[in-house]
Amino acid sequence: MTDWSRLHHAYGTAEDVPGLLDAVGPGAQDPQWDELWSRLCHQGTVYSASYAALPVLTEMARRWSAADRQMPLCLAGSIVASADRPYGGDDPQVTYASQISDMARLTEEALQDPGLTDDPTTYVNLLGTLLSLQGVEVWGEQLDGLNDEEYEVPCPSCSTENFIVFGEYGFFSTTDSMYMRASTSAGQVPLRPRTSATLEGLGQRLHSRALADRRPDIARKLTYVFGDAQCAECDVVFSVEQAIVGHWS
Repeated sequence: MTDWSRLHHAYGTAEDVPGLLDAVGPGAQDPQWDELWSRLCHQGTVYSASYAALPVLTEMARRWSAADRQMPLCLAGSIVASADRPYGGDDPQVTYASQISDMARLTEEALQDPGLTDDPTTYVNLLGTLLSLQGVEVWGEQLDGLNDEEYEVPCPSCSTENFIVFGEYGFFSTTDSMYMRASTSAGQVPLRPRTSATLEGLGQRLHSRALADRRPDIARKLTYVFGDAQCAECDVVFSVEQAIVGHWS
């Protein structure tokens, strides 16, 4: 049995974690989830109690229906994906391999639930969770840029911060953080998306998955995220994917 008093979370001893885990419900609006997330994955940092919670989160996800298991899966995925481990510890992909395998399967089931994934934000969150559980570095945590419809990355040549924008405000790179203003005078350089035929690797895999899951909106965004951009400052053309991976590795 886990001795939580010997473990720690973001605010100290983890003695309060079992009570929070017992009390939390499947609803994403349950405030107990905020409490758990703040303690176990505080701004992306994980602790000894974070890993100890993985078996409990797995059991929750296993017990709850596909439509209800989003929160334990997403919290577990964030814990597994975190590279910010100030207290060290074993690699969760090794120590908790069985639980992670179960959660990946349960995430796949949730991704097939039409009532849950009708919401594109939820779909992207679950897809990012699946990548985290599969050990895909960076993208498990950063795929949610698809929901924000932008990534902020430094130009690999001149280091100027570029906003890579794809969605409601258009499809371009710019150095203006307030690009959504109609009166902005900053330059906007059109992005260079890949075609479905030229996508490779993870980009091709995610694009094909989104189409198979009847998410053409997500598939289209992926052609820009795995395409090229031109720096709005120095005009160098660079891979958006490589810029994201390089920035968040």
